[in-house]
Amino acid sequence: MKALFSFLAIEKHEINLQVSKRERMKQYRIKIVNTIAKEGLDLLDSRYACSPDTTEPDGIIVRSSPVDTSLYSNLSAVARAGAGVNNISVEKATQQGVCVFNTPGANANAVAELVFVMLGICARNIHLGSEFCRTLGGLEDEKMNQLVEQQKGKFKGFELAGKTLGVIGLGKIGVRIANGGTSRQMKVIGFDPYPAMENIHALSPDVVLARSIKEVLHHADILTVHVPLVDKTRRFINQKIIEQLKPGGILMNYARGPVVDTEAVLNGLKNGRLQNYITDFPSPGLLAHPQVICTPHLGASTEESEEQCACMAVKELKDYLEYGTISHSVNFPTTESIPSDNVHTRLIMINRDIPGMIGFASQVIGSHGINIASYINESNGTIGYNIIDLESEISGEVLAEIEANADVIRTRIIRF
Repeated sequence: MKALFSFLAIEKHEINLQVSKRERMKQYRIKIVNTIAKEGLDLLDSRYACSPDTTEPDGIIVRSSPVDTSLYSNLSAVARAGAGVNNISVEKATQQGVCVFNTPGANANAVAELVFVMLGICARNIHLGSEFCRTLGGLEDEKMNQLVEQQKGKFKGFELAGKTLGVIGLGKIGVRIANGGTSRQMKVIGFDPYPAMENIHALSPDVVLARSIKEVLHHADILTVHVPLVDKTRRFINQKIIEQLKPGGILMNYARGPVVDTEAVLNGLKNGRLQNYITDFPSPGLLAHPQVICTPHLGASTEESEEQCACMAVKELKDYLEYGTISHSVNFPTTESIPSDNVHTRLIMINRDIPGMIGFASQVIGSHGINIASYINESNGTIGYNIIDLESEISGEVLAEIEANADVIRTRIIRF
């Protein structure tokens, strides 16, 4: 009999080891959209199966292509290798309990550098001078030099030093641009309706913080906008805003195309309120205009930026899938938690942010004799996000009881 019990105990132990191994070797399916830098994808180990053809992904990594989260029933998270998430169905994702990440700051230097490159090109009429030089091909040196001396006056520009740069939106990119303006001996005035203190602390003391957009518009010779694209910022730079600028001003848009009303820009160029419009977002009405300079969405197109964005996006996705922890999400609250050694199971509960949900989950779990090792709850005012660490397994019956609550959006189980 003892031998039989010993055999059964060994067999049970081997089964438990096999289950544990399967949990440790769980493979996550990742859908890759767009070209994602290899340095980021190299951070994904053998537990991750990555392919652009994955039809039922656990996670998606994307750059600028559209992602409709409602098309994926098993999806847990989307990581955007970039700052803007207007290409992702964030509202649908929130309703599904899908976490959406972005990578703020990873491409900030690339965008800021391009803004000043393009501003310099405009200020010194480099684009027009370069086009002129192309017409000189095939001429003898003497004739070429004669034409250069005759025509160079047409391309006379101005210096940035001493001009006033207005910056609307003081996030990671806006702060870099504001600081970059001061280092070029420009006067800089900035405004952000919802400033993040970590960004404001990074501002140069030489940057003047305006109390309103109107104050920025009153002073700016050059206005650059760096706000995210949401419903409230669509056509944010409109006819009313442009009419408040100094006559002959320069407007720059290296944020998102729809942030600026194209028709209002064309009217501003026509009536002289604007001297130039510089944008990273070409459109048919702009391309033929001689006072418009367009680049083909090059803001984050550097090797360094793409690598940093990819690495940051992958790390965010890994932390969420493996531990349920959140940083830089646009729809879920930041939540950090390291599981202790006695934690067997981590239960993630995503719910609508209403009173009583912590008590509800604790009561259900406790009524089934499961000990809670730790409980962390965070909220962003819309979503309540709970990391509940348990000292034992949780059954499907318990999960079903929790999920039956109409205010529970989704649950996840992570086993250690």
